[in-house]
Amino acid sequence: MAANFSSVPVLDFALVSDSATKPEFILQLRHALINVGFLYLNNHTVSQKVTNDLIDYIPRLFDLPQEAKNQILMANSPHFLGYSKLGAEFTKGKTDYREQFDFATPHETQWKPGAPEHLRLWGPCQWPDEDLIPGFKNTMEIYLQQVQALSYQFISLLAEAFGLPSDALNKFYDIDELMQHRGKVVKYPANDGSLTNQGVGPHYDAGFLTFLLTASPHRGLQVQNLSGQWIDVPPIPGTFVVNIGKALEFVTRGLARATSHRVLSPPVGSTSRYSVPFFQNISLNARLADEVLDFPSEILQLKQLRGDPVQTDSVNFAEFDREPSGKVNLIGRVKSHPDVAQRHYPDLFKQYFPNGLPKQVSAY
Repeated sequence: MAANFSSVPVLDFALVSDSATKPEFILQLRHALINVGFLYLNNHTVSQKVTNDLIDYIPRLFDLPQEAKNQILMANSPHFLGYSKLGAEFTKGKTDYREQFDFATPHETQWKPGAPEHLRLWGPCQWPDEDLIPGFKNTMEIYLQQVQALSYQFISLLAEAFGLPSDALNKFYDIDELMQHRGKVVKYPANDGSLTNQGVGPHYDAGFLTFLLTASPHRGLQVQNLSGQWIDVPPIPGTFVVNIGKALEFVTRGLARATSHRVLSPPVGSTSRYSVPFFQNISLNARLADEVLDFPSEILQLKQLRGDPVQTDSVNFAEFDREPSGKVNLIGRVKSHPDVAQRHYPDLFKQYFPNGLPKQVSAY
């Protein structure tokens, strides 16, 4: 395959600020979107101080007393926000060896009795006790707001890379008050020798874009290229790793690539790996099957030149052809966290787990 890749390209966001160099960025972005599905973004607009402050907080967040972490267990939240214990998630039938906190941008839930259940997916966060980790909430909220702003700017550049008007993808978002974007703070402990090396198994992301901050110097992230090989994505200080989600792949009819990826646990004798992914959402009510984007023929030809990837190890988020975006995301969450679903979404829980709470679950 002529368009196969063996590394992830690095794009310099500073090129966008100069009209003379912006076309070079758009060309590089087009290649990354169509042929790779992943890219590094350097010289971006998120404050390095805010990023450094957040990175400094992360070990302290996971070192909080277990009782304090249990106070904000995800099971408390119909919005799937809060703390998940080590080994609480599974991918492809195997334990994901990670501990994590799910946070999000501020949002008051729009759900009311009788409304579609997927509107409950977004709502207020659970935060750790401010007295135990003073300043963390404010730092995390500022960070999420800055990445949100970057993600919207990036979407307009992405539209241009596809030969569309810069505002062509705006219709997939609601006004700011009705939107919520999600972030995680994740710890991958070093393998103690008794487990597999699966930090998180092969999967796709759901929405349009993910912006990943690698918050420690460890390798571990891998992406699957067109021939099915796993390619390392080592950390590059000062960058985000940006990748395409299944929703964007669907709405572009496969022009943008949602690339299968996984995380390997740090090896025996290493230290913990930390990362902070930001997931840019689209409107909960967006029905992607109803939307048709009219791409220039020369852009569509690039997909033909790329060819089709081999079957990957990831199969999740396949319902965009028949369900609104919020329902697709809710289904994924129910499969990942049946304990939350059992408490807050009993009908969906019974649909996907008719035999009750399983000992192990598989989201994908």
